[in-house]
Amino acid sequence: MNGILRVEGLRKHFPVKGGLFQRRKGVVHAVDGVSFHVEEGETLGLVGESGCGKTTTARLVVRLLEPTSGQAYFMDKNIFELGGDELLRFRRQMQIVFQNPFASLNPRKSIRQILTTPLRIHHIVDDKEIEKEASTLLELVGLTPASLYLDRFPHEFSGGQRQRIGIARALTLRPKFVVADEPVSALDMSVRAQVLNLMKKLQRDLGLTYLFITHDLAVVRSLCNRVAVMYLGKIVELADTEQLFENVMHPYTKALLSSTPIPDPEATRGRSEIILEGDVPSAITPPPGCRFHTRCPIKKESCMSKEPELVDVGSGHKVACHTHS
Repeated sequence: MNGILRVEGLRKHFPVKGGLFQRRKGVVHAVDGVSFHVEEGETLGLVGESGCGKTTTARLVVRLLEPTSGQAYFMDKNIFELGGDELLRFRRQMQIVFQNPFASLNPRKSIRQILTTPLRIHHIVDDKEIEKEASTLLELVGLTPASLYLDRFPHEFSGGQRQRIGIARALTLRPKFVVADEPVSALDMSVRAQVLNLMKKLQRDLGLTYLFITHDLAVVRSLCNRVAVMYLGKIVELADTEQLFENVMHPYTKALLSSTPIPDPEATRGRSEIILEGDVPSAITPPPGCRFHTRCPIKKESCMSKEPELVDVGSGHKVACHTHS
């Protein structure tokens, strides 16, 4: 397994200490043995329902969190062993666009300060060119003329404009790799399309590689080359995008796809919606065996005791399911 980013057996467990209103103690298995790789220039989509571990995975690979165990290699260097100048260089190469741009932009700083501070810290351009570079970044994300925006503050912008500023900030250090953590989930449909088109254009023009995290499968199909599906801290299916949509194998992925609305009445004719029974199990006490077996419509006895491995069933299509092993 190769690629610009390679993740091997990544785990992140959060302790639950309990308290006056929280009697349960233990460990939250937020990410529990995740492995994947991302090729240079591609977009890997990471999908799953809320609480499955997508954002924790994102924060681990950009080293905003330290792992419980496992490794992540960026350009063949172990991210979690970097320190000093090497870590500083890594920060320039990999950046993140957060889900909520209003929360991730400092409300006390102007857009000029938000964009020029990283340029000064990392010495990306000469001091004389910093102001010009900030203007160029704003124009790159469609906020023109830049002079109208540089001295304004985050609360003076719409949600779509703030997300564009978040993307511009991620590009200040000229990274090779961008983690996009649900960058369009808080936007209305028209603005969402604009931001997605912008991200496609930037990828073509700047040669970017994306790890794109979302729960919207329609966005995945339009943007991603490959898709990894997560459930309760684990990847249960991974395949090329079209292959996944045309030949879905894992029952959880089938349920996700069946819940995706299709605007064409002809395409929905004869399509049956899969309604999963029960609730998502607790990440503190995940079920033994396959973690999906408590809701799976095709479970068998081995599913309740033996954990399935993520195995290649052909053409790079990987699935963690006893039915296909």
